[in-house]
Amino acid sequence: MSTPETAAAAAPPPHAGHRARTLAVTSGKGGVGKTFVSANLAAALARRGERVLVLDADLGLANLDVVLNLFPKITLHDVFTGKAKLEDAILPAPGGFSVLLAGSGLVEYSRLTAEVREQLLKIIETVAPRYDRILLDTGAGISDVVLYAVSLADDVLVVATPEPTSLTDAYATIKVLATQQQRTKISLVVNQVNRAGEGRVIRGQLQQVVDKFVAPQLAGPDPSLKLELLGEVPIDPSVREAVQKRQLLLESLPGCEAAKAIVAIAARLATP
Repeated sequence: MSTPETAAAAAPPPHAGHRARTLAVTSGKGGVGKTFVSANLAAALARRGERVLVLDADLGLANLDVVLNLFPKITLHDVFTGKAKLEDAILPAPGGFSVLLAGSGLVEYSRLTAEVREQLLKIIETVAPRYDRILLDTGAGISDVVLYAVSLADDVLVVATPEPTSLTDAYATIKVLATQQQRTKISLVVNQVNRAGEGRVIRGQLQQVVDKFVAPQLAGPDPSLKLELLGEVPIDPSVREAVQKRQLLLESLPGCEAAKAIVAIAARLATP
């Protein structure tokens, strides 16, 4: 169990003039492995020497604590309400990174109120000088809370699977981010692929639809949106095994194909 002392130790000191690169990990629908990707990607980036913080931005239906098998005494809810200091809510996670966990089942945080907007922005601005990378594990879909969390990020990563419903919802998310937030580049990870190269095919299909239906709605002299495939993660029984044990895949079964795929994604993400 983490204490305020170990929590404070999980947060490195700020560096003058330094600000973390913030990546929102989101998805069009639930059940595609978004939080699994966020947690294991954080571990892979930490292995590369980056100081990483994962912030559970799924404020109403948080489950990052379950994936990491953590039982926090202090959550973002306590920080929002002034019951605890932000430093005490930052916990060390398996895999060598830090986490800020949200409470689950808090209806008041499923809507984008002025308080949620102000507090979330304040927290990110406060922790940004302490890390190299901040991952925002958002909720699924295009609710106001999700879109606001994504708007605070420098970069966006959409997680999808080859399932038709996932791809339809991924396209809807991409369309909203392009038209409302003027995103010109969005990264894509295709999870649970059946065969090598399937992610590349899916990226191509999505890009074609985006070029045909989204690009004409974009402003600017050269309106375009580029979908960048960061990688694909194969269907792997090791994933289910790790999730059921509440362990990071990179910690429990680092040699499996899915773990190696995530390490490769981290390498591409870390390359300028």
